[in-house]
Amino acid sequence: MVPQTKITWPVKTREMNNRVLNSGIWNDFKFRDDDVIIATYSKSGTTWMQQIVAQLIFNGAEGLDLHSLSPWLDFRHLPREDVERLEAQPHRRFIKTHLPVDALVISPKAKYLYIGRDGRDTAWSYFNHQSNVTEKAKGVQDDLPDEFGPRDPPCPDNAHEFYRMWFEGNGTFIWPFWEHVRSWWAVRDLPNVKLIHFNDLKSDLTGSIRSIAVFLGISMDEATFPKIVHHCTFDYMKANAEMMAPMRGERWKGGARTFIHKGTNGRWRDTLSKVEVAAYEARAVAELGPECAKWLAQGSEG
Repeated sequence: MVPQTKITWPVKTREMNNRVLNSGIWNDFKFRDDDVIIATYSKSGTTWMQQIVAQLIFNGAEGLDLHSLSPWLDFRHLPREDVERLEAQPHRRFIKTHLPVDALVISPKAKYLYIGRDGRDTAWSYFNHQSNVTEKAKGVQDDLPDEFGPRDPPCPDNAHEFYRMWFEGNGTFIWPFWEHVRSWWAVRDLPNVKLIHFNDLKSDLTGSIRSIAVFLGISMDEATFPKIVHHCTFDYMKANAEMMAPMRGERWKGGARTFIHKGTNGRWRDTLSKVEVAAYEARAVAELGPECAKWLAQGSEG
């Protein structure tokens, strides 16, 4: 292993300040030696990874309030009390971010878990997200002044049109996709960064959890490991959605269970035309290079 003193650590080079993101909150963040940062492009398995890390840290505990334990720190509307609660946590902290590397502070003290997912799957998942956000929740973002950028257009009535807007608009409704993936792929060899694919979590949840535990230096209690795995299954998370979903209350139409939706991939296959599929795949290679594009589409098992 290369000594940390000889590693060229990424340096933050820009801020992302818009109606959703506030990257500046990381500038004065006081890292601890064992912090875990869970990084994703939205709808790529963030809550799933938060639950996995929570179960490893708390050894399979029931009734964990995931949103309170693991706040989305760069969410512009994060209440100050959530930040204060994070600062006061006595246990190992695990924090959510949706930032690319160049807008984030990368600390040698922390461990970074990045989850990748095919962009078409993220768009399909985000359509469910966007179409189930209440008007009251949307209004919080829309009420910000124009300096925070354009307001989202109305959400289309179907996932296909949503995808078209997302693809043609370089992340419309969310934020730029390709640069996000590219930034994390570029730092995958850092000793404190681990890339994991959504597909690998689905195909081998048990093995993935063990791999994550090794990366985080967590020694598991084998007696409780089956319970940890069970608590990280989609069925368990769906059944306990009120403890999993972020920003609860009046944010989701139909409550938190609409946030924990399907957790499936490939729903776009019966909808996108051959031309649209080819356009996405060609752009993935052009934006990411062939190796990263293959990983993003398939995961390590592809």
